[in-house]
Amino acid sequence: MNPFPLILSSPSGGGKTAITRELLALRPDVGYSVSCTTRMPRTGEVDGKDYYFLGQGEFASRRERGEFAESAEVHGKMYGTLRREVDRVLESGKHVVMDIDVQGASQFVSAFPMSVLVFILPPSADVLIARLTARKTEDRTSLVRRMQSALEELRAVARYQYVVTNDKLDHAVTLVSGIVDAEAARRERALDLDERVGALVGELEREIGRDP
Repeated sequence: MNPFPLILSSPSGGGKTAITRELLALRPDVGYSVSCTTRMPRTGEVDGKDYYFLGQGEFASRRERGEFAESAEVHGKMYGTLRREVDRVLESGKHVVMDIDVQGASQFVSAFPMSVLVFILPPSADVLIARLTARKTEDRTSLVRRMQSALEELRAVARYQYVVTNDKLDHAVTLVSGIVDAEAARRERALDLDERVGALVGELEREIGRDP
């Protein structure tokens, strides 16, 4: 198998994180690249498992050294994907799945052009707004900022190779899993394809030319 990165993007509340978790539980051939962030850990989050939680200074230093495949500011906090984390998963023989925003996705593809991009759509505007307001822990300014980010992200859907509507989680996971299977079977990703096809052709030609 020739593993590749799978990028899931969506507006905040679109469900990309839930789909990522389900995909990791479903498929042993998929691994996760732990991202970095400057935000504080939420309840239950573990450093090195959910994120690498970095200070602003350390994050900036790593970015200057070119350690990130992508980095972006989201809602006033920095997020980034370490190149070494992606390479670690790929070198283990697994596809690497990541949930990153559209800003980071465009950078990431420059570093890993074999990436597959999937945009996760909410089933309706009502559902999206309900998900954006579900936390009930933000002031109006923060909420409006998240809505503006969602608007910009929706406008970037044309950059993605696939679009999956997250109306039901199980169905969305099945669709994304099918994308992984289809992409893994693409001719461009097949290892030693020319040699394998050549061997088959050679055997058939010899059999055709064999004396009866």
